[in-house]
Amino acid sequence: MAPTPDGTSKTRVHVVSDVHGNARDLARAGDGADALLCLGDLVLFLDYADHSRGIFPDLFGKENADRIVALRTARRFEEARAFGARLWAGVGEDRATAIEKAVRKQYTELFAAFPTPTYATYGNVDIPALWSEYAGAGTTVLDGERVQIGGWTFGFVGGGLRTPMRTPYEISDEEYAAKIEAVGEVDVLCTHIPPEVPELVYDTVARRFERGSRALLEAIRRTRPRYSLFGHVHQPLVRRMRIGATECVNVGHFAGSGRPWALEW
Repeated sequence: MAPTPDGTSKTRVHVVSDVHGNARDLARAGDGADALLCLGDLVLFLDYADHSRGIFPDLFGKENADRIVALRTARRFEEARAFGARLWAGVGEDRATAIEKAVRKQYTELFAAFPTPTYATYGNVDIPALWSEYAGAGTTVLDGERVQIGGWTFGFVGGGLRTPMRTPYEISDEEYAAKIEAVGEVDVLCTHIPPEVPELVYDTVARRFERGSRALLEAIRRTRPRYSLFGHVHQPLVRRMRIGATECVNVGHFAGSGRPWALEW
Protein backbone atom coordinates (compact mmCIF):
# COMPACT_ATOMS: atom_id res chain seq x y z
CA MET A 1 0.00 0.00 0.00
CA ALA A 2 1.34 3.41 -0.99
CA PRO A 3 1.49 6.21 1.60
CA THR A 4 -0.44 9.43 0.95
CA PRO A 5 0.70 12.98 1.95
CA ASP A 6 -1.34 12.80 5.16
CA GLY A 7 0.35 9.57 6.20
CA THR A 8 -2.53 7.24 5.43
CA SER A 9 -2.24 4.40 2.95
CA LYS A 10 -3.87 3.85 -0.40
CA THR A 11 -4.53 0.51 -2.03
CA ARG A 12 -3.97 0.04 -5.76
CA VAL A 13 -4.99 -2.98 -7.82
CA HIS A 14 -4.39 -3.65 -11.49
CA VAL A 15 -7.04 -5.54 -13.44
CA VAL A 16 -6.66 -7.55 -16.66
CA SER A 17 -9.01 -9.63 -18.75
CA ASP A 18 -8.77 -11.51 -22.04
CA VAL A 19 -5.07 -12.21 -21.71
CA HIS A 20 -5.20 -14.71 -24.59
CA GLY A 21 -1.59 -15.87 -24.41
CA ASN A 22 0.10 -12.52 -23.69
CA ALA A 23 2.50 -13.83 -21.05
CA ARG A 24 5.15 -11.20 -21.79
CA ASP A 25 3.01 -8.25 -20.72
CA LEU A 26 1.28 -10.27 -18.00
CA ALA A 27 4.62 -10.60 -16.20
CA ARG A 28 4.67 -6.79 -15.79
CA ALA A 29 0.96 -6.22 -15.23
CA GLY A 30 1.24 -6.11 -11.45
CA ASP A 31 4.11 -3.61 -11.33
CA GLY A 32 3.29 -0.81 -8.88
CA ALA A 33 0.12 -2.46 -7.58
CA ASP A 34 -0.75 -4.17 -4.32
CA ALA A 35 -2.50 -6.99 -6.20
CA LEU A 36 -3.36 -8.14 -9.71
CA LEU A 37 -6.91 -9.19 -10.58
CA CYS A 38 -7.41 -11.41 -13.64
CA LEU A 39 -10.91 -11.78 -15.07
CA GLY A 40 -10.19 -14.75 -17.29
CA ASP A 41 -9.60 -15.95 -20.84
CA LEU A 42 -5.96 -16.89 -20.50
CA VAL A 43 -6.04 -19.30 -23.43
CA LEU A 44 -5.41 -18.21 -27.02
CA PHE A 45 -7.28 -20.60 -29.30
CA LEU A 46 -7.50 -18.28 -32.29
CA ASP A 47 -6.55 -14.60 -32.62
CA TYR A 48 -9.25 -12.89 -34.69
CA ALA A 49 -6.88 -9.98 -35.40
CA ASP A 50 -3.89 -12.15 -36.38
CA HIS A 51 -5.00 -15.51 -37.73
CA SER A 52 -1.47 -16.93 -37.52
CA ARG A 53 -1.57 -17.00 -33.69
CA GLY A 54 -3.20 -19.56 -31.43
CA ILE A 55 -3.87 -23.25 -31.01
CA PHE A 56 -6.02 -23.54 -34.15
CA PRO A 57 -3.47 -22.13 -36.66
CA ASP A 58 -0.66 -24.02 -34.92
CA LEU A 59 -2.53 -27.22 -35.76
CA PHE A 60 -4.13 -26.36 -39.11
CA GLY A 61 -2.34 -23.34 -40.58
CA LYS A 62 -3.30 -19.74 -41.27
CA GLU A 63 -5.39 -20.38 -44.40
CA ASN A 64 -7.73 -22.67 -42.51
CA ALA A 65 -7.84 -20.15 -39.67
CA ASP A 66 -8.81 -17.45 -42.19
CA ARG A 67 -11.66 -19.66 -43.39
CA ILE A 68 -13.09 -20.49 -39.98
CA VAL A 69 -12.92 -16.85 -38.83
CA ALA A 70 -14.81 -15.79 -41.97
CA LEU A 71 -17.53 -18.37 -41.30
CA ARG A 72 -17.89 -17.44 -37.64
CA THR A 73 -17.91 -13.70 -38.36
CA ALA A 74 -20.72 -14.32 -40.85
CA ARG A 75 -22.50 -16.26 -38.06
CA ARG A 76 -22.46 -19.40 -40.18
CA PHE A 77 -21.75 -21.49 -37.10
CA GLU A 78 -22.99 -24.85 -38.43
CA GLU A 79 -20.73 -24.53 -41.48
CA ALA A 80 -17.84 -23.53 -39.23
CA ARG A 81 -18.39 -26.61 -37.04
CA ALA A 82 -18.57 -28.90 -40.07
CA PHE A 83 -15.39 -27.36 -41.51
CA GLY A 84 -13.62 -27.76 -38.17
CA ALA A 85 -14.78 -31.36 -37.87
CA ARG A 86 -13.21 -32.19 -41.24
CA LEU A 87 -9.93 -30.67 -40.14
CA TRP A 88 -9.94 -32.50 -36.79
CA ALA A 89 -10.63 -35.80 -38.57
CA GLY A 90 -7.14 -35.54 -40.06
CA VAL A 91 -5.38 -35.09 -36.72
CA GLY A 92 -3.54 -38.13 -35.37
CA GLU A 93 -5.01 -37.77 -31.87
CA ASP A 94 -8.49 -36.96 -30.65
CA ARG A 95 -9.54 -33.33 -30.41
CA ALA A 96 -9.78 -33.15 -26.61
CA THR A 97 -6.27 -34.58 -26.14
CA ALA A 98 -4.72 -32.24 -28.69
CA ILE A 99 -6.41 -29.15 -27.22
CA GLU A 100 -5.54 -30.06 -23.63
CA LYS A 101 -1.89 -30.55 -24.56
CA ALA A 102 -1.78 -27.10 -26.20
CA VAL A 103 -3.67 -25.44 -23.32
CA ARG A 104 -1.32 -26.98 -20.77
CA LYS A 105 1.63 -25.50 -22.63
CA GLN A 106 0.04 -22.04 -22.50
CA TYR A 107 -1.00 -22.37 -18.85
CA THR A 108 2.54 -23.30 -17.82
CA GLU A 109 3.82 -19.99 -19.19
CA LEU A 110 0.88 -17.82 -18.17
CA PHE A 111 0.51 -18.91 -14.55
CA ALA A 112 4.27 -18.55 -14.09
CA ALA A 113 3.88 -14.90 -15.16
CA PHE A 114 1.31 -14.05 -12.46
CA PRO A 115 2.73 -11.81 -9.71
CA THR A 116 2.02 -12.34 -6.00
CA PRO A 117 -0.71 -11.78 -5.02
CA THR A 118 -3.03 -12.49 -7.94
CA TYR A 119 -6.76 -13.07 -7.64
CA ALA A 120 -8.19 -14.76 -10.72
CA THR A 121 -11.39 -16.17 -12.15
CA TYR A 122 -12.15 -18.13 -15.30
CA GLY A 123 -13.12 -16.86 -18.73
CA ASN A 124 -15.34 -18.67 -21.18
CA VAL A 125 -12.39 -20.10 -23.14
CA ASP A 126 -10.58 -21.39 -20.04
CA ILE A 127 -10.57 -24.95 -18.72
CA PRO A 128 -11.24 -24.67 -14.96
CA ALA A 129 -10.34 -28.29 -14.20
CA LEU A 130 -6.69 -27.56 -15.05
CA TRP A 131 -6.21 -24.39 -13.03
CA SER A 132 -5.47 -26.08 -9.70
CA GLU A 133 -2.44 -27.75 -11.29
CA TYR A 134 -0.88 -24.46 -12.35
CA ALA A 135 -1.97 -21.84 -9.79
CA GLY A 136 0.92 -21.31 -7.39
CA ALA A 137 0.78 -20.20 -3.76
CA GLY A 138 0.54 -16.54 -4.79
CA THR A 139 -2.52 -17.04 -7.01
CA THR A 140 -6.00 -17.33 -5.50
CA VAL A 141 -8.67 -18.71 -7.84
CA LEU A 142 -12.22 -17.53 -7.06
CA ASP A 143 -15.56 -18.35 -8.68
CA GLY A 144 -18.76 -17.42 -6.88
CA GLU A 145 -16.57 -16.31 -3.95
CA ARG A 146 -15.39 -13.18 -2.14
CA VAL A 147 -12.09 -11.80 -0.87
CA GLN A 148 -11.00 -8.76 1.15
CA ILE A 149 -8.42 -6.43 -0.43
CA GLY A 150 -7.45 -3.18 1.25
CA GLY A 151 -10.63 -3.07 3.32
CA TRP A 152 -12.94 -3.55 0.32
CA THR A 153 -14.86 -6.73 -0.51
CA PHE A 154 -14.36 -8.13 -4.00
CA GLY A 155 -16.63 -10.80 -5.48
CA PHE A 156 -15.62 -12.98 -8.43
CA VAL A 157 -17.79 -14.89 -10.91
CA GLY A 158 -16.15 -16.68 -13.81
CA GLY A 159 -17.20 -18.23 -17.10
CA GLY A 160 -19.67 -17.25 -19.78
CA LEU A 161 -23.21 -18.10 -20.83
CA ARG A 162 -24.08 -20.59 -23.55
CA THR A 163 -23.63 -19.47 -27.16
CA PRO A 164 -23.39 -21.03 -30.63
CA MET A 165 -19.59 -20.76 -30.27
CA ARG A 166 -19.64 -23.54 -27.63
CA THR A 167 -16.48 -22.38 -25.87
CA PRO A 168 -15.14 -24.57 -23.02
CA TYR A 169 -16.56 -22.83 -19.95
CA GLU A 170 -20.09 -21.83 -20.89
CA ILE A 171 -22.75 -22.55 -18.29
CA SER A 172 -26.51 -22.18 -17.98
CA ASP A 173 -28.17 -18.92 -17.00
CA GLU A 174 -29.38 -20.61 -13.81
CA GLU A 175 -25.92 -21.78 -12.75
CA TYR A 176 -24.46 -18.36 -13.47
CA ALA A 177 -27.22 -16.60 -11.52
CA ALA A 178 -26.58 -18.90 -8.54
CA LYS A 179 -22.94 -17.82 -8.44
CA ILE A 180 -23.93 -14.15 -8.60
CA GLU A 181 -26.32 -14.77 -5.71
CA ALA A 182 -23.60 -16.57 -3.70
CA VAL A 183 -21.30 -13.54 -3.97
CA GLY A 184 -23.93 -11.21 -2.48
CA GLU A 185 -23.21 -7.59 -1.59
CA VAL A 186 -19.65 -6.46 -2.38
CA ASP A 187 -17.75 -3.26 -3.06
CA VAL A 188 -16.41 -4.52 -6.40
CA LEU A 189 -18.10 -7.21 -8.50
CA CYS A 190 -15.57 -8.87 -10.83
CA THR A 191 -16.87 -11.01 -13.68
CA HIS A 192 -15.63 -12.18 -17.04
CA ILE A 193 -18.77 -11.21 -18.96
CA PRO A 194 -20.56 -7.84 -18.74
CA PRO A 195 -24.07 -7.13 -17.53
CA GLU A 196 -26.76 -7.45 -20.20
CA VAL A 197 -26.69 -3.88 -21.50
CA PRO A 198 -26.62 -3.39 -25.31
CA GLU A 199 -23.87 -0.76 -25.26
CA LEU A 200 -21.63 -2.98 -23.12
CA VAL A 201 -22.12 -6.27 -25.00
CA TYR A 202 -21.87 -5.05 -28.62
CA ASP A 203 -18.48 -5.67 -30.28
CA THR A 204 -17.87 -3.00 -32.92
CA VAL A 205 -15.29 -5.04 -34.85
CA ALA A 206 -16.98 -8.44 -34.76
CA ARG A 207 -20.25 -6.55 -35.39
CA ARG A 208 -22.30 -8.69 -33.06
CA PHE A 209 -23.82 -8.69 -29.61
CA GLU A 210 -21.93 -10.95 -27.20
CA ARG A 211 -23.79 -12.56 -24.32
CA GLY A 212 -24.03 -10.57 -21.14
CA SER A 213 -25.76 -11.58 -17.93
CA ARG A 214 -29.20 -10.37 -16.93
CA ALA A 215 -28.62 -11.81 -13.44
CA LEU A 216 -25.51 -9.66 -13.14
CA LEU A 217 -27.42 -6.58 -14.25
CA GLU A 218 -30.15 -7.25 -11.69
CA ALA A 219 -27.54 -7.78 -8.94
CA ILE A 220 -25.89 -4.45 -9.80
CA ARG A 221 -29.23 -2.66 -9.53
CA ARG A 222 -30.12 -4.46 -6.30
CA THR A 223 -26.83 -4.49 -4.36
CA ARG A 224 -25.25 -1.29 -5.77
CA PRO A 225 -21.53 -2.17 -5.71
CA ARG A 226 -19.07 0.66 -6.18
CA TYR A 227 -17.72 -1.00 -9.34
CA SER A 228 -18.63 -3.74 -11.76
CA LEU A 229 -15.48 -4.87 -13.61
CA PHE A 230 -15.48 -7.24 -16.58
CA GLY A 231 -13.95 -8.01 -19.99
CA HIS A 232 -15.03 -10.51 -22.68
CA VAL A 233 -16.10 -7.93 -25.30
CA HIS A 234 -12.85 -6.96 -26.99
CA GLN A 235 -14.00 -3.81 -28.82
CA PRO A 236 -17.14 -2.64 -26.97
CA LEU A 237 -19.35 0.16 -28.16
CA VAL A 238 -19.04 1.67 -24.67
CA ARG A 239 -16.21 0.85 -22.27
CA ARG A 240 -17.59 2.59 -19.22
CA MET A 241 -21.02 3.63 -17.98
CA ARG A 242 -22.94 4.06 -14.74
CA ILE A 243 -25.85 1.90 -13.70
CA GLY A 244 -27.35 3.69 -10.74
CA ALA A 245 -24.61 4.04 -8.12
CA THR A 246 -22.29 1.55 -9.87
CA GLU A 247 -19.44 2.38 -12.23
CA CYS A 248 -19.37 -0.39 -14.86
CA VAL A 249 -15.99 -0.77 -16.58
CA ASN A 250 -14.74 -3.01 -19.36
CA VAL A 251 -11.11 -3.29 -18.21
CA GLY A 252 -9.87 -3.85 -21.76
CA HIS A 253 -8.55 -6.46 -24.15
CA PHE A 254 -5.20 -7.17 -22.46
CA ALA A 255 -3.95 -9.39 -25.28
CA GLY A 256 -4.06 -6.39 -27.59
CA SER A 257 -3.15 -3.51 -25.28
CA GLY A 258 -0.72 -5.15 -22.86
CA ARG A 259 -1.87 -2.61 -20.24
CA PRO A 260 -3.84 -3.29 -17.05
CA TRP A 261 -6.68 -1.12 -15.82
CA ALA A 262 -5.94 0.49 -12.43
CA LEU A 263 -8.20 1.04 -9.43
CA GLU A 264 -7.03 2.99 -6.37
CA TRP A 265 -8.78 3.88 -3.13
